[in-house]
Amino acid sequence: MGDVEPIVLAHRAGTPAQPAVPATPPLKVTFDRRELDRILDLYGRMVALGEWRDYAIDFLRDKAVFAIFRRAMDVPLYRIEKDPRLARRQGMYSVVSQTGHILKRGHELPRVLAVLEKPLRSI
Repeated sequence: MGDVEPIVLAHRAGTPAQPAVPATPPLKVTFDRRELDRILDLYGRMVALGEWRDYAIDFLRDKAVFAIFRRAMDVPLYRIEKDPRLARRQGMYSVVSQTGHILKRGHELPRVLAVLEKPLRSI
Protein backbone atom coordinates (compact mmCIF):
# COMPACT_ATOMS: atom_id res chain seq x y z
CA MET A 1 0.00 0.00 0.00
CA GLY A 2 2.92 2.35 0.49
CA ASP A 3 3.75 2.25 -3.26
CA VAL A 4 0.48 3.89 -4.37
CA GLU A 5 0.69 7.63 -4.97
CA PRO A 6 -2.42 9.72 -4.41
CA ILE A 7 -4.01 11.30 -7.46
CA VAL A 8 -3.76 15.07 -7.37
CA LEU A 9 -6.14 17.19 -9.42
CA ALA A 10 -4.53 20.40 -10.54
CA HIS A 11 -6.21 23.42 -12.04
CA ARG A 12 -5.13 26.92 -12.91
CA ALA A 13 -5.57 29.64 -10.39
CA GLY A 14 -8.75 31.62 -10.96
CA THR A 15 -10.62 28.89 -12.85
CA PRO A 16 -13.07 26.70 -11.02
CA ALA A 17 -12.40 22.96 -11.06
CA GLN A 18 -14.76 21.10 -13.39
CA PRO A 19 -16.51 18.21 -11.68
CA ALA A 20 -16.37 14.87 -13.46
CA VAL A 21 -19.84 14.58 -14.97
CA PRO A 22 -20.62 11.51 -17.04
CA ALA A 23 -21.93 12.22 -20.53
CA THR A 24 -25.71 12.13 -20.40
CA PRO A 25 -27.47 10.15 -23.09
CA PRO A 26 -30.05 11.98 -25.18
CA LEU A 27 -33.48 12.19 -23.58
CA LYS A 28 -35.20 10.73 -26.64
CA VAL A 29 -34.22 9.08 -29.89
CA THR A 30 -35.87 10.80 -32.85
CA PHE A 31 -35.99 10.55 -36.62
CA ASP A 32 -34.16 13.42 -38.30
CA ARG A 33 -35.79 15.39 -41.11
CA ARG A 34 -34.29 13.32 -43.96
CA GLU A 35 -35.35 10.04 -42.34
CA LEU A 36 -38.86 11.31 -41.71
CA ASP A 37 -39.11 12.57 -45.31
CA ARG A 38 -38.21 9.09 -46.62
CA ILE A 39 -40.70 7.37 -44.35
CA LEU A 40 -43.53 9.82 -45.09
CA ASP A 41 -42.86 9.56 -48.85
CA LEU A 42 -43.37 5.79 -48.68
CA TYR A 43 -46.37 6.23 -46.39
CA GLY A 44 -48.02 8.72 -48.79
CA ARG A 45 -47.59 6.39 -51.76
CA MET A 46 -49.10 3.46 -49.84
CA VAL A 47 -52.04 5.60 -48.68
CA ALA A 48 -52.65 6.57 -52.32
CA LEU A 49 -52.78 2.85 -53.18
CA GLY A 50 -55.29 2.28 -50.38
CA GLU A 51 -52.98 -0.05 -48.42
CA TRP A 52 -52.38 2.06 -45.31
CA ARG A 53 -54.62 4.55 -43.51
CA ASP A 54 -53.02 5.77 -40.30
CA TYR A 55 -49.69 6.10 -38.52
CA ALA A 56 -48.24 6.89 -35.12
CA ILE A 57 -44.80 8.12 -34.11
CA ASP A 58 -43.26 7.37 -30.74
CA PHE A 59 -39.95 8.81 -29.54
CA LEU A 60 -38.64 6.73 -26.66
CA ARG A 61 -35.48 6.88 -24.60
CA ASP A 62 -33.82 4.00 -26.47
CA LYS A 63 -35.52 4.03 -29.90
CA ALA A 64 -37.85 5.87 -32.26
CA VAL A 65 -40.83 4.02 -33.76
CA PHE A 66 -43.02 4.85 -36.76
CA ALA A 67 -46.05 2.52 -36.62
CA ILE A 68 -48.21 1.94 -39.71
CA PHE A 69 -51.87 0.94 -39.46
CA ARG A 70 -54.43 -0.35 -41.94
CA ARG A 71 -57.21 1.08 -39.73
CA ALA A 72 -56.91 3.40 -36.75
CA MET A 73 -58.13 0.82 -34.23
CA ASP A 74 -55.89 -2.05 -35.37
CA VAL A 75 -52.54 -3.32 -34.21
CA PRO A 76 -49.78 -1.81 -36.39
CA LEU A 77 -49.12 -3.67 -39.63
CA TYR A 78 -45.47 -2.62 -39.56
CA ARG A 79 -43.14 -0.72 -37.29
CA ILE A 80 -40.15 1.16 -38.64
CA GLU A 81 -37.69 1.39 -35.77
CA LYS A 82 -34.50 3.35 -35.22
CA ASP A 83 -32.33 1.97 -32.42
CA PRO A 84 -28.91 3.71 -32.22
CA ARG A 85 -27.54 1.01 -29.90
CA LEU A 86 -27.50 -1.38 -32.87
CA ALA A 87 -25.71 1.04 -35.23
CA ARG A 88 -22.39 -0.84 -35.10
CA ARG A 89 -23.95 -4.30 -35.15
CA GLN A 90 -26.82 -5.20 -37.46
CA GLY A 91 -27.78 -1.61 -38.24
CA MET A 92 -29.95 0.87 -36.41
CA TYR A 93 -32.96 0.68 -38.76
CA SER A 94 -35.42 -2.19 -38.86
CA VAL A 95 -38.88 -3.03 -40.19
CA VAL A 96 -40.91 -5.25 -37.87
CA SER A 97 -44.10 -7.04 -38.91
CA GLN A 98 -47.36 -7.26 -36.99
CA THR A 99 -46.25 -10.55 -35.44
CA GLY A 100 -42.91 -9.14 -34.23
CA HIS A 101 -40.85 -10.75 -37.00
CA ILE A 102 -37.99 -8.53 -38.23
CA LEU A 103 -38.47 -8.26 -42.00
CA LYS A 104 -35.33 -6.24 -42.70
CA ARG A 105 -32.56 -4.65 -40.68
CA GLY A 106 -29.71 -2.49 -41.88
CA HIS A 107 -27.51 0.58 -41.72
CA GLU A 108 -29.26 2.52 -44.51
CA LEU A 109 -32.91 3.54 -44.20
CA PRO A 110 -33.79 3.44 -47.94
CA ARG A 111 -32.61 -0.18 -48.22
CA VAL A 112 -34.56 -1.18 -45.14
CA LEU A 113 -37.72 0.55 -46.41
CA ALA A 114 -37.42 -1.28 -49.74
CA VAL A 115 -38.97 -4.35 -48.11
CA LEU A 116 -42.26 -2.40 -47.82
CA GLU A 117 -42.33 -1.20 -51.45
CA LYS A 118 -45.07 -2.70 -53.61
CA PRO A 119 -43.72 -4.62 -56.61
CA LEU A 120 -44.67 -3.25 -60.01
CA ARG A 121 -47.48 -5.12 -61.72
CA SER A 122 -47.76 -5.59 -65.46
CA ILE A 123 -50.93 -4.34 -67.05
